[in-house]
Amino acid sequence: MTEQILEGVNPTRMELLEIRKKLTLAEKGHKLLEEKRDALVEKFFEIIEVRNKFLEEVDGIFKDAFLSLIQAQMILGEKKVNDVSYLSKDIGDIYFERDNIMGVKIPKINKGEIKPPTKPLYGFFETCAKLDDSYKKFSELSVKLLELAEIESGIKSLSIEIEKTKRRVNVLENTLIPKLFATIKYIEMQLDEREREDFFRRKRIKALMEAKKE
Repeated sequence: MTEQILEGVNPTRMELLEIRKKLTLAEKGHKLLEEKRDALVEKFFEIIEVRNKFLEEVDGIFKDAFLSLIQAQMILGEKKVNDVSYLSKDIGDIYFERDNIMGVKIPKINKGEIKPPTKPLYGFFETCAKLDDSYKKFSELSVKLLELAEIESGIKSLSIEIEKTKRRVNVLENTLIPKLFATIKYIEMQLDEREREDFFRRKRIKALMEAKKE
């Protein structure tokens, strides 16, 4: 398979120096991008581990909340629980900001204004303790789910950046750097060929001049 070289290259010493400089920069860039890719992958798996532990916690709260809700429905009836469910407060406004993880912009939810209600709006005499438990658990979940969404968003942003970095590494490793090496080799061969031609030309001229003198 013929090695590909850069287009529009003039086989001169000046061009050879420029290509060598480009190769040095490409190799440095390749090394930095590899380091960035590896660091991003490590951070990615750290966040995945955090997400998995967080999911276990959220799943546990979900199960407890729904169990209490089902028990409340069994005690009070589905209609009563459904009517009471409309008596809920706004937990506050959500603001989106941006965090920075290793140069990657990560959407961040400002939860400073989020205040889940601590006390239900319904009367205690017409309900039961199981409904109170369910209310408390679902209120807790409202904040936990926002945190989970933030973590998932970070994972998605990191995965996109990792793929972009991988593509850049591959382009340098499999396309640009091989082309630069091939171009340097091509120019060196062309220059060597010219030197040989010049040497034989000078040798021939010298031989002709000596023959003339004789």
